Amino acid sequence: MITTSQYVQIDQAAASVGDRIWAQIIDWIVLFCYSVMTFIFFDTFHELMNAWTVLIFYVFPILFYSLLMEIFNHGQSLGKMVMKTRVIKADGSVPTLGAFIMRSMLYIVDGPSLGFIGLLCMVLNKNNQRLGDLAAGTVVVKLQDYHKIQVSLDEYDFLLKDYKPHYAQAADLSLEQIEIITRTVNVPRKDLRTAALSEKVQQKLGIRRTEPTDTEFLRCIVNDYQYFALEAV
Repeated sequence: MITTSQYVQIDQAAASVGDRIWAQIIDWIVLFCYSVMTFIFFDTFHELMNAWTVLIFYVFPILFYSLLMEIFNHGQSLGKMVMKTRVIKADGSVPTLGAFIMRSMLYIVDGPSLGFIGLLCMVLNKNNQRLGDLAAGTVVVKLQDYHKIQVSLDEYDFLLKDYKPHYAQAADLSLEQIEIITRTVNVPRKDLRTAALSEKVQQKLGIRRTEPTDTEFLRCIVNDYQYFALEAV
């Protein structure tokens, strides 16, 4: 389970170790076939063979295959496409260029060159992340689960069709601030803390509460924030 930047919880199933192994094997087969085809091409048209053509058409494609595929194909190599998996950020968002580069660079450690350390790492952590994923903050997930995200609305049963937010300024708060407010209103014996937080929120947003108690005001702020967040989903 992850929480998006819109404060919505979604189900996310990490790809199994088996899925990841098969995806990698398929990618190796693709690279092997490409290598054979390239060798045949240069053997046939040997006059085209020089340091630059070998570098551009053989070395670079093989070295940067996974990186370029994942960057330009929404987190999928050909192996991941076959196995219906995809690379995403641990919070459910699209990985940045830096994240793709980081996980690609650490394949030098994770891959066969150093005894498949990444495989051992995947077996030992619950999200089946290799070292590159841990460093980049990424997770490989099952594509069908990623496309069929189930948004849990259990917390949002107050959002009826005719719900009207009280404070539009609530949308300006950050997820971290909303989490603090939520934790505060759920803490037993919270009168002093709730009153202080209520005052801070009112000052920050430039509003005055109309609710009879600080707790009701803060709950209203959270509800309004979630309303605007869901409107953006």
